[in-house]
Amino acid sequence: MTKRSKAYICALTALFFWSTMASAFKISLRYLSVVELLFYSSVVSAVALFLILTVQKKIGLIKRLQIRDYLLSGLLGFLNPFFYYLVLFKAYSLLPAQQAQPLNMIWGIVLVLISIPLLKQKVRFVDMVALLTCFFGVMVISTEGDFARMHVTNPLGVFLAVGSSVIWSFYWILNVKDNKDSMLRLFLNFTAGSIYIFPFFLFHWRMPPREGLLGAVYVGLFEMGITFFLWITALKLTDRTVNVAILIYFVPFVSFVFIHVLVGETILFSSVAGAILIVLGTLINKYKEFKKENQG
Repeated sequence: MTKRSKAYICALTALFFWSTMASAFKISLRYLSVVELLFYSSVVSAVALFLILTVQKKIGLIKRLQIRDYLLSGLLGFLNPFFYYLVLFKAYSLLPAQQAQPLNMIWGIVLVLISIPLLKQKVRFVDMVALLTCFFGVMVISTEGDFARMHVTNPLGVFLAVGSSVIWSFYWILNVKDNKDSMLRLFLNFTAGSIYIFPFFLFHWRMPPREGLLGAVYVGLFEMGITFFLWITALKLTDRTVNVAILIYFVPFVSFVFIHVLVGETILFSSVAGAILIVLGTLINKYKEFKKENQG
């Protein structure tokens, strides 16, 4: 089997699991509170990442860390998983999964906007076109296509789903400054996140329903732990990163299938149309980047 074939197998497996996450969040939240789901899934993620580090024989890297490394990981762990998933899970508890999932995907455009003042990047015409396209997609989803009344079906849920993309964008910018091994970095982040959520979990502790616990384990394993390892492996194996990375934009549309079958939601035309616009806006923004790599 060629390296390219292995890359696509790893990437498609990761994308399959990510496509099930909207359904997994929604189903798990039927049995667990937001705090419970975040605590159990964070702990499972941390354990899974620790085992991956052990198999890769990278545990020794922890001994080389300095205080500033732990401080940075503590800050990153506060943003993700603690704050990011706290907001995201709450959004899923308020919105249909078919709305929360694509709304959360606008982080790519939000990242561009945040980078303008923070990283002193210039505003390009294509950035504005991409932004307007994504914004229109958000409005289509949040109003369920009812532009006559412009009534947002659940303002708080929409605000939280979009707000989670802002948190993720800040996390992404700070994450670039972290030079630690990618798996070690995630392990420390999820360990810190588990510590942050633990006091809230203790305050609301109860014996978890079996269905909720199984859902949290699934989320913990396949939202970040094992799935992130597969994705990183795919990117390392491929000679054209863009050819693998572009596959992630199929996730919301595959998610709709799982949401309909597993959650039982009737997929609205407005959700599909809004997701298309959000993905289109993101691709417009990254077009030159994709084109440059394919020509390189």
